[in-house]
Amino acid sequence: MSKLTLISHHLCPYVQRAAIALFEKNVPFERITIDLANKPDWFLEISPLGKVPLLRIEQADGSETVLFESSVICEYLEETQAGAALHPADPLTRARHRGWMEFGSSVLSDLWGYETAEDRLQLDVKRAALIAKFTTIEGALADGPYFSGSSFSLVDAVFAPVFRYFDLFDTLGDSGIFDGLERVRRWRKALAERASAKSAVGEDYPQRLMQFLKTHNSILLRPSVAA
Repeated sequence: MSKLTLISHHLCPYVQRAAIALFEKNVPFERITIDLANKPDWFLEISPLGKVPLLRIEQADGSETVLFESSVICEYLEETQAGAALHPADPLTRARHRGWMEFGSSVLSDLWGYETAEDRLQLDVKRAALIAKFTTIEGALADGPYFSGSSFSLVDAVFAPVFRYFDLFDTLGDSGIFDGLERVRRWRKALAERASAKSAVGEDYPQRLMQFLKTHNSILLRPSVAA
């Protein structure tokens, strides 16, 4: 069997996608967490983009391969590991799921702007963008509990880290981003309760995210602004 090592960062949502896929497939793996503000030389030597996640695959014959980009890692795990399928068998449905995975990445882009906003105007622009995207996905959701029904998929693995941000944001004020989006709310709750999603981050995740907001002088931390 190959030895798998996930090169990680404490907060990275893309790392969480890969970790969730590994947990869902029940694949043993080692996890190495690095500081992206002080990237070690060995990491830069094996990461073409200087980003996480990386999946290091050590074969029984001693050879080693490093995969980068979370979508590539998740697809590789789906194709090579046993366990419950995380992609639909139907090619058209599978392609549709891949599209919604990319949609999830665009949500993360808006989330970055939202959490690092230093003024009200930027916050409101990103809040409106997030509302628009979650409204769009409200119309794409099945009856649940997961994206396409009863089966957990890679789309769910993409969105579980998205919703995790709001567990902290909600303690800072009511953004109203999910108002009227009942299917999205149910989906968020189901993903928060999934064992693989819980295991994808450390227990200190909320504290680390709070420190991230402080470091970036986020307007979310100012009284009565997040609401």
